[in-house]
Parts: sequence; structure tokens; C-alpha cells
Amino acid sequence: MEKISTKDQFKLWSYVAAHSFGGPAGQIAVIHKLVVEDKKLISEERFLHALNFCMLLPGPEAQQLATYMGWLMNRWRGGLIAGGLFILPGFLSILLLSYLYILYNDTLFIQGLFYGMKPAIIAVVLAALLRISKKSLKGHLHRVLAAGAFLALFFFNIPFPFIILGAALLGLLLDSAEEPPATQKQHLPSAFLALKTLMVWLSIWALPAIMTLFIFGADSTFHQMNVFFSQMAMVTFGGAYAVLSYVAQMGVEVYGWLKPAEMLDGLAMAETTPGPLIQTVQFVGFMGAFRSPDVTSPHMAALIASVLTTWMTFAPCFLWIFTFAPYVEFIRGKKSFGKALCGISAAVVGVIGHLSIWFMLKTLFTKSEQYQNYPLQFELPVWTSIDVYSVGICFVALVLQFKFKKNLFTILATCVAIGVLVKWLL
Repeated sequence: MEKISTKDQFKLWSYVAAHSFGGPAGQIAVIHKLVVEDKKLISEERFLHALNFCMLLPGPEAQQLATYMGWLMNRWRGGLIAGGLFILPGFLSILLLSYLYILYNDTLFIQGLFYGMKPAIIAVVLAALLRISKKSLKGHLHRVLAAGAFLALFFFNIPFPFIILGAALLGLLLDSAEEPPATQKQHLPSAFLALKTLMVWLSIWALPAIMTLFIFGADSTFHQMNVFFSQMAMVTFGGAYAVLSYVAQMGVEVYGWLKPAEMLDGLAMAETTPGPLIQTVQFVGFMGAFRSPDVTSPHMAALIASVLTTWMTFAPCFLWIFTFAPYVEFIRGKKSFGKALCGISAAVVGVIGHLSIWFMLKTLFTKSEQYQNYPLQFELPVWTSIDVYSVGICFVALVLQFKFKKNLFTILATCVAIGVLVKWLL
């Protein structure tokens, strides 16, 4: 492991952050090319060990991988530089787009921009569903888990955390997980040091929630967001697409922070800016605080909520890496972790399937109705409310995605142009 200066680390991770488009697969590829292939700072084997470790953790794996690489280079200082810079471009981009959204959303261009983006996102999510299902569904039992997760979410409205927990427990019963590769025997790091690190980062993570509780009270928007997004950070297995289904369910239907169409707009923002896709939650916090501000100015409340939401979402990532990175070989040597992860990965396919249906329902139809007959509870479209223009844009996006294999920016640019044209003509 080659050490580099703090200055060089800033240069390295600034470059990675500026090129962190294309979701976790693209982001991991950028990190691999620069750190392993070009700079040769970390070996291929060490990189893969770190990636496997990050896949076991809740949270955005690409951001945690960057943090882990930085930790290897310069311990906690390197981890903060790498992980922090990975988040910063996306945070600033979405903050700017969020203010443009609330200030100029009534303009023709902005309306057309998001009108074209939302149907395009359906194609992007379906592509992710297909890609993940090929990797995760290794047998009949995994397919049953995926189908069960979809049915539990769509028809019974079961909370996402319970589905993940159940999938992990069922995964332990599956016998299809491969044996982990043999590793050298590792001595466990200092338990005292691990406990110290854990307590420090738990305090950092909890600080905003404690402050908002005492300053604004337990019923305030700020505190409710802090509690919710800290809970969400504990169950973000399977990538952003999976957990955003849970965020949409709670943010739209339970807390009323934003409308279904706005959730899609937030996802479109995160898709087109650098950084983790989970940064979509920043827009959720922004809109919720703007609508229900705890301070005099809604614009200031939205800014504060953006910072708080980002803090509560990403502080745990540093906690996991700094506390458990020394145990990476020990964890990798346990077959049970791999089996639990297989169960979660299978369930995630069903969760993303549910997210796809939810996007279609909210994008392609202007009205829907709730069906409730305990224990069934689900939403159906009003077929007469179909938006034929959105369907057409979605069809174009699907053709570009699956027929012509175009990249994300080509798909979005084409659909946005059509969306602006439709709004101009209508």
C-alpha cells in the first residue's frame, strides 16, 4: 500500500468526485481505474476485498468504497477526504437545482425539463432491475424471495426494513451461497480502539438529532427528518433504487413532505448530477422543510434540511468504515455473511420491481385510487387518466435504453427535448 500526501489525495478524490456519474457501477469503475490501474496505489486483490466488505454494509457502496480507499491511504484523514469529496459535488448540484425548482418551476422550460425526465427514469430503473436480477437471482429460492418482497410491498404495504430483515434471515437458510475464498488468518484489532471509534462517530451521527430535539422539539420537521433518515441509513442495503422505494413510501404517503411527482423530479436530479443516487433524499428534505419550515424563512429551512438530511444519511458510512475496516478479512471469512447478503440481494430485485411500478403509476397516469380490504392495501391507476405524451416519451426512452444501448445522458437529453417541445406545443 503506497502512501500519498494530503494534497495529492485532494487532487485524486476531486477527480473521482467530478467523474462520479452513472450510478454505483460507473463510480466503482472510476475508482478502480484511477486507484488500481492508473496510480497503482492499491492492489487488485485489496480493492476487491474492500468492495466485498462495502457490499455487506448498509449505505451507498461506491461512497463507502471511496472512504475505505482513503482510509487505506491515510487512515481517518484520508477517509474523510475521499468520502467527503465524493458527496460534495452532488450535494451542491442538487441544492442549486432544488432552489431553481421552487423558484422557477412555473416556467415552461423547467416544466418541460422535468416532464421529459420522469418517463426517462422509468427506462433507467427497469435497466437497473434487469441488471441486478441477473446477478442476484441464482436459483428458484432467490426468485421466490424476490417475488415475495414485491408482493409484500405492493399488495400489503409492509415496511421496507422488515422485508430486508426477513430476507437476511431467510438467506441464512439458503444453501446456495458460495464458500468465501481462503484468506490468511488475521488477528483481531484492538477492541478498545474499535469501541472508541464507534462512540466518537455515534456521537457525530446523533449530534444533529439531539440539537433539533432541544431547539425545535420532537414534533418539528427538522427532528422528524433527522430521526427518519438516521433509521433509513441503517437499512440501505441493495443500492439506492431499493431504499428510495421506502423513502417514497414514507416521504409522500406518511409525512407528506413532497408529492409523488416531486419524488420523481428529485430522482431525476440525482441521476443527472455527480455523486451517489441516494443523494435524492436531500431533495426530499429540502421540499419537506420548505413546505413546513421550523424557522421564519422557508428558503433557509430548506437549506438547513438539505444539510441535516445529507449528514444523517452519510455520517453512518464513515462510522461503518472507520470502525469495521480493520475487521474486513475476519468478516469476509464468515460464510453466514455471504448467505445473508444473497437473501437481501434477491429481495432487492422485488423492491426495485415495486419502485418501477410506483414510478409508472405516478408518471404515466394523472390519477390513481386506493384499494383497501385488510390485509390488502394497494394503489391502482385510473385508466382514463393515462398521459399519452408521457407514455410516448417513456417508449422512446425504452427503445434508446434496450434497443440502441444509449448512455444515460443521451436518453435524458432526448427525453427532455421532447418534454420541452410537448409543453411548448400544448
